[in-house]
Amino acid sequence: MSLQAKYRSVLDLGQELGIQEGYVEEKDGKLHIGGIAETQYEKNLLWDKIKEVGGDDFPDIAANIKVAVTDYYHKHTVKSGDTLSKIAKQYYGEAGKYMKIFNANTDILKNPDLIKPGQELIIPNE
Repeated sequence: MSLQAKYRSVLDLGQELGIQEGYVEEKDGKLHIGGIAETQYEKNLLWDKIKEVGGDDFPDIAANIKVAVTDYYHKHTVKSGDTLSKIAKQYYGEAGKYMKIFNANTDILKNPDLIKPGQELIIPNE
C-alpha cells in the first residue's frame, strides 16, 4: 500500500477543508504534506486525522500545516438545535466554556440563551 493510499482520508479532509498551497510528496519512505489551513481548528482536525491513521507515533509522514487566521480559533455558523454549550463542547471539549463564545460575540448576541440559525459566531482562541 502506498503512503498516499494509507493517508487518503487525511488528503481528502485537506481537500474538503480547502487547504491552500497544499502539497503532497512521497520521498525517502515518507509522505510529506503541507499547506495553509484557514484556522487553528482546521489544522487540529487534520492532525487528529493523521493520528487516527498513523497512531501516536507516525514515522512515515511529515506534515507542515500553517494557519492563515490566528485572531480566533474558528467561525461557526449556528444550525438549528445548537446552543452555546453544545458549540463550546464541540470546539473546546467543555460545555462550560460557553461564556467565552458569548463574550466574543456580544456585537450580535445579547443573551447567551438566544442564538439563531444562520448567525456566524467567532470561536475565540482558548
